[in-house]
Order: sequence, then C-alpha cells, then structure tokens
Amino acid sequence: MYLKQADIFWGINKDIVKKIMDITIQESFKKGDFLFSEGDHALHFFILLKGRVKLILGEAGPVVYIVSHAGEAFGWSSLIDRDSYSASAMCIEPTKLLKIEKNQLQNIFDKDPANGLIFFKHLAGTIGNRLLESYKMVSAATQTKASPSFGTGQTIESATIE
Repeated sequence: MYLKQADIFWGINKDIVKKIMDITIQESFKKGDFLFSEGDHALHFFILLKGRVKLILGEAGPVVYIVSHAGEAFGWSSLIDRDSYSASAMCIEPTKLLKIEKNQLQNIFDKDPANGLIFFKHLAGTIGNRLLESYKMVSAATQTKASPSFGTGQTIESATIE
C-alpha cells in the first residue's frame, strides 16, 4: 500500500509523501497484541494496512472504535500535542501497519507548512468522524425514560444506559 492511498494523505505533494514513506516502519502483530495502552507516552502515529485494531478505554474497558479499513489512521494523540494516548489499541486479528514517529513527521511538515495544513485538515476530519461515531454509540446505548412527578404535572426525563 502506498501512503497516497490513505485518506489522510490525499492531496499532499508526492515528494512529501515519499519523504513520509521514508520514515515509516512496517510492522506485523498477532491477535491480542497491544500496540499501545491508554496513558502510554504518545510517540507514534499508525496507518492500518491489513487486519483490525480495537481502540478501548484501559486494557479491558469498552470498545470506543474499531480500525478496520486499509489506510485508516489512528494513534493521532501523538500529533495533537497530547503527552499520552487517550485509549488502548489491541489487535483483534493478525495485523500489519505502518508506524510513523511523530517528531520525524512533524519535521517534514515544519519544512512544508502547506502540505502540513492539508494533512492536519484531513486529521481533523478523521477526528470529527470518530466523534460522530461515538455520538451514535452513546445515543444507541442511552434510552430516555419519562417519569411523572406526582402532583406537579411535569414529566421528568432521565437517561439510562443499558
């Protein structure tokens, strides 16, 4: 897979994409391997080549997102000035990915801010899409239950999570 195929790199100059390819490391992982844990120092950004990775809170918490499409990016905490990852990433099947060290990537974009802007716009879109997905998950898990408040004529709504 070429980086150009990843949504996050669309529209970026091919010379810059080549420089990014030069700093990537391709790695393979087994089912059950952790790529990083919530709270780990955020040093790398990842692009999925093959497989599936679940993003979870803690090491056994609820699944917040499944990375399952080739070219999909994750580990972006490292790129938005967070010191640590906000979730854990565990392979749920054999997985291949590209790992990119955040400082090396930032150095490339520091020298070419126009392409850096394109990249970070795509990153913002990725984060926005994940946020919308999480809204859908919360909405599906939350039911609104109406309870009459006796004597006042008001209805009190409370959210319950199943």
